[in-house]
Amino acid sequence: MAMVTVGIADLNAVKTPDSLITYALGSCVGICLYDSDKKIAGLAHIMLPLSTEAAGKVDNKRRYADTGIAELVQTMNKMGASTARMTAKIAGGAQMFKGNSSSMFNIGERNVAAVKKVLASYRIRIVAEETGADFGRTVLFHGEDGRMEVRAAMKPTKVV
Repeated sequence: MAMVTVGIADLNAVKTPDSLITYALGSCVGICLYDSDKKIAGLAHIMLPLSTEAAGKVDNKRRYADTGIAELVQTMNKMGASTARMTAKIAGGAQMFKGNSSSMFNIGERNVAAVKKVLASYRIRIVAEETGADFGRTVLFHGEDGRMEVRAAMKPTKVV
């Protein structure tokens, strides 16, 4: 069994019994996609809402909710998953800097909204969510059964 690390603005997919982990989800959002029939798990660590809002050329498509999720779905489909069977679990989207409630600065909230919109466009249902608040998270996603473990400093681990 391998533990595959997904970096910031990155993604990967595995088959059972392998698992995925990503660290340092502050305002970033971790998108865990799972095909329970084929036991294929995918994880994307997105930083920003939409590539269409980027100034200039998009250098890393994995950085954005729209293009990152598209690539993750495509990657999983190539491994034998079916978009119609995929479910999603999401975590992150925190407001890491207090004091400014302007939506322009609350990138975490904008990231969560963009992720939900993109997943809806693929008709991928969100079955669990651990988003918002003001703390960072680490996400461990199990390819064996689609469990998502959300860990945060000084908080109990949540398993969904």
